[in-house]
Amino acid sequence: FDMKTVRLTMAQALVRFLENQYVVFDEQEKKFVKGIFMLPGHGNVVGLGQAIEQEAKTLTVYQGKNEQGMVHAAMAFAKQKLRKQIFACTSSVGPGSANMITAAATATANNIPVLLLPGDVFATRQPDPVLQQIEQTNELSISTNDAFKAVCRYWDRIVRPEQLMSAMINAMRVLTDPADTGAVCIAIPQDVQGEAYDYPESFFAKRVHRIERRPAADYAVEEAVNLILKKKKPLLICGGGVRYSEAAKSFAAFAEMFNIPFAETQAGKSAIEFEHALNLGGIGVTGNSAANEMAKNADLIIGVGTRYTDFTTSSKWLFQNENVDFININVSEFQAYKLNAVKVIADAKEGLEAISAALKNKNYISAYTNEIKIAKDEWQKELVRLSQTNYKNKGYRPEIADDNVSAVKQYYKDMGSCLTQTRVLSIINQNIAKDAVVVGSAGSLPGDMQRVWCAHEPETYNMEYGYSCMGYEIAGSLGVKLAAGEREVYAMVGDGSFLMLHSELVTSLQEGIKINVLLFDNEGFGCINNLQVSQGNKTLATEFRFRTKSGELDGRFMNIDYAKCAEGYGAKSYRVTTEEELIAALKDAEKQSVSTLIDIKVLPKTMTSGYGSWWRVGVAESSNKDKVKDAYAELKEHIKKAMKY
Repeated sequence: FDMKTVRLTMAQALVRFLENQYVVFDEQEKKFVKGIFMLPGHGNVVGLGQAIEQEAKTLTVYQGKNEQGMVHAAMAFAKQKLRKQIFACTSSVGPGSANMITAAATATANNIPVLLLPGDVFATRQPDPVLQQIEQTNELSISTNDAFKAVCRYWDRIVRPEQLMSAMINAMRVLTDPADTGAVCIAIPQDVQGEAYDYPESFFAKRVHRIERRPAADYAVEEAVNLILKKKKPLLICGGGVRYSEAAKSFAAFAEMFNIPFAETQAGKSAIEFEHALNLGGIGVTGNSAANEMAKNADLIIGVGTRYTDFTTSSKWLFQNENVDFININVSEFQAYKLNAVKVIADAKEGLEAISAALKNKNYISAYTNEIKIAKDEWQKELVRLSQTNYKNKGYRPEIADDNVSAVKQYYKDMGSCLTQTRVLSIINQNIAKDAVVVGSAGSLPGDMQRVWCAHEPETYNMEYGYSCMGYEIAGSLGVKLAAGEREVYAMVGDGSFLMLHSELVTSLQEGIKINVLLFDNEGFGCINNLQVSQGNKTLATEFRFRTKSGELDGRFMNIDYAKCAEGYGAKSYRVTTEEELIAALKDAEKQSVSTLIDIKVLPKTMTSGYGSWWRVGVAESSNKDKVKDAYAELKEHIKKAMKY
């Protein structure tokens, strides 16, 4: 038959295809690709760049400042949009491509869809070696982009223009798959970008991808119900899948109907408001005492949309009841199979509602009486204590006790601040809008925030902790702001992460997209400092101090003025050392129309830790230090109680 065709370059066809992709979820249709983050270079500017100029109709193009940062922004956007809308990101060849690899890993680890379009070396090989090409003497088909294979859910390279069709159909398959989504990399050699082909017009027709709710199998529901009926003290875990499935109401109804308390993972936090009577808060290594104590005693764990990371399970040590069993409700078979669980391979909402309907007929109710309220009340008391902790309080003690607490006194002397991290978080929590979105990723802040941050409204907590990638915070806030509209967005970032990557702050200023950066300056990598010293080691390369004549980095703190850095970019900035200054800065920042940065000088050793958790790390088996030997002995004792799955 006579197929209608249109002659386009591969790059032009790619852009035209992206313009016509849609998703449907619960009968709501939405354009799938919002726009493109672009950092142009010789590998993409004349091919894909020309195509964007010619073919982009509704796609918005944003200029990135760092390839990793722009992919973080795209990831955060998709996360805030609950994976129903994405950005594409394009870079040049070589270093530009390589810079995106870390962010690709971050997206894949968190199961967040992003589309990466890195330029590539010439498919013809005739000009080889071209600028920024790595020559592998054992295989000439390899380029920098092959490194994406380890960190992407789907990878392809277009060496002939007609290959674009099958590649992009597969890309969309993965990007819209709730069970197995993540980063998708389509490498586009710079010569092929400009090559023309007679593409069938049908390739550019409106294409609607259904994000389906997988129902639970009857036998799986029956197995789950039979197990629940045998248990008295179950505990639900609210994972990220609850949010992406938009199953929060079904999850809460399930918990309420059967009187089952629930704990939150980092990805699940803010699916349901903090005030819910059955919400115990964060669980695991960065969890609180209420959730962790209930988890230790629970005889059944019902994980909904969780990957059971080592932080959620306390390295599989947390669940101490000798009769504990697991039910996993997860759309991913891979995740559902974990911990030898009863597997309910289904969409979170579908799975919960099916089990609920069957269980309701059995008149089941948990055996909890007042334990839930007692646990929550005890944690509330600790929450109040943490919120009031101040260096000048009578009886003040650092939250992290170790041989390096002298750092607190030195910091106070050098920086002139007595602010503690938990007190600062409490002040922020009380002085920003309840519908504001907070964004974070690495260091001690994710732990403190999972414990002490009170999410009063749904979808107000965007924490990347599947990869714990330093540098996500500010770029992520840009992406969240693009998704959140008029709501205020706050990047919760340590000074270490800020130094790693803050380039998209400039993009926010350039585009007039206001974000607020709350920079916690404790003069170092405080989280890792704590890990070092807690395992018997001395501080090593974790504090931002001047080197002394002794050869050690143990001099005075550097006292960097981050507010001036941001001011130089054009942001409104503030330097804060007192509670009064912090409150005033927060109020003023809310009034600004440009991006802001509040440089908060926060005492080291004032983050939270413990609360009935344990984290397995690689402690030295032999050492000349007694404290390291003690740490290894403790490790062996904990391993004895950890599950062997």
